Amino acid sequence: MIGTFQKMIASARGGVRARLAVPLPIKQDLDLLCRVTEEGFILPVLIGDGGAMESLVKKSPLSSLEHEIVNVGEDPGEALSTAITLVREGRADILMQGGIGQKPFMEEVLDAKNGLLKSKTASYASIVQFQRREKLVLVTDTFINNFPGIAEKQIILENALGLAGILGMEEPKVAVISAIEQVNPSIPSTLDAAALAKMAERGQFGKAVVDGPLDMDCALSRVAAARKNVRSVVTGNADIYLVPEIETGLPLVQALCFFGGMKTAGMMLGAKVPVIPDVPFISDEERAAELALAVLMTRKGGNHE
Repeated sequence: MIGTFQKMIASARGGVRARLAVPLPIKQDLDLLCRVTEEGFILPVLIGDGGAMESLVKKSPLSSLEHEIVNVGEDPGEALSTAITLVREGRADILMQGGIGQKPFMEEVLDAKNGLLKSKTASYASIVQFQRREKLVLVTDTFINNFPGIAEKQIILENALGLAGILGMEEPKVAVISAIEQVNPSIPSTLDAAALAKMAERGQFGKAVVDGPLDMDCALSRVAAARKNVRSVVTGNADIYLVPEIETGLPLVQALCFFGGMKTAGMMLGAKVPVIPDVPFISDEERAAELALAVLMTRKGGNHE
């Protein structure tokens, strides 16, 4: 099982390189692309104004490494459209945001007709590395679905379980988070959590163990859970935290990053190929891990049509 970002990068080395489409790359992207190209698991495909990109590349170590430039001019929309087309036609394996603004990037990727969705719902999983032991946990959805209902949560969970499989989690333990650990009809997320747990009992999520509703202290601490008479293999040992909405998930991950000093990466799931939006608080080292994970997903066919 992959337990650190370094092992994620090490696992991606040595296999078939993935073609990474990057529309309008900026200097910070080139620094990252140099690293992952040297690691040997990425072939960058830079899309935009050919002359400007060649000038940018000449000023970076990427000039001495294998890469491709696709000249489509300066228009950001054309660059993104071409990147998505390359992916849809199988000429690229992974899509990164590059220099495109976050809003237009996500709108194009999630477009039902010309985007990269596999089904009606995509999701985003944050991957957090523990500080004191080799363990990764997933928190989802922290970016795309603001207030998902039970149908969306089912897909969000299935997407996360697919990612957990890529990381080698054979029987993932899922904590479905709510404000309290009791089912309360006045708190809809407790009903959703109970429904998902029941679906898991009936085998709808394969070998995963899903429990909920769980409040955060029950999810994080077996001792705290025992005090509330909650006994479950999930408490204190969850691999996936399925949050009720983005107002819980994103601040949680940001707190782990800024207060807890934990390393954080992330991935859009539910698209035809791995998609990597630019999340500002994720460092270049962690972005390298994102690309390594995307490569592993591509090789294993996870999240890939």
